[in-house]
Amino acid sequence: MLQPYLPLVLMMALAGAFAFFSVASAPHTGPRRYNRAKLDAYECGIEPSPHPVVGGGRMPVAYYLTAMLFILFDIETVFLYPFAVTADSLGLFGLVEIVLFIATVGFAYVYVWRRGGLDWN
Repeated sequence: MLQPYLPLVLMMALAGAFAFFSVASAPHTGPRRYNRAKLDAYECGIEPSPHPVVGGGRMPVAYYLTAMLFILFDIETVFLYPFAVTADSLGLFGLVEIVLFIATVGFAYVYVWRRGGLDWN
């Protein structure tokens, strides 16, 4: 009864063993050349400041806007995949719904583009 799941279980066990081996062997195989730059906190390309910015300066929001746009289009892809699988059975209704969905996301993209949300200057 569980015979069809045996390859999946073996693949998961192999992946887990590889992950465990990689994590366990990393401290012993890599070079140990630490410097100040490697020990500093990484903040998405922004130079880390010694004091937190609290009302004194403006944080650039381009990074966060790009991340939100990536999530938006990633979710769009997640919703488009089931449509692609069942496109034949949905017929004209499915086609109209997916066109409306893509148009809505497209309007959001054009709005952000026109407002300058994609300009990095």
